[in-house]
Amino acid sequence: MAGLGRRIIGLAVDWAIATAISAGFLGNDPLATLGIFALMTWLMLSTLGATIGHVAAGLAVRRLDGGLPGPRRALIRTVLLCLVIPAVVWGADGRGLHDIAAGTVVTRVR
Repeated sequence: MAGLGRRIIGLAVDWAIATAISAGFLGNDPLATLGIFALMTWLMLSTLGATIGHVAAGLAVRRLDGGLPGPRRALIRTVLLCLVIPAVVWGADGRGLHDIAAGTVVTRVR
């Protein structure tokens, strides 16, 4: 499993990208930034199993059996991540509640 420091770096990179897109095209509206972040996260996790921030931090999101999350698990994880509270509350195994609900785990790939 990935450490908290790498997860925060990945999240910061993804949020910075969403903020830059929002600032450049949508007047830096907070809800637009959140929407861009959510769409970007869902699309990339559904197809690649990692966001740009995850790749930069050497992370990936996988199902518990090691496979890619797919659209449904990625959607559950993304919605709960955007609600914030599930992402900052961890289970006994160190996974956030958003990962527990989605049946996923953030792993270190390098």
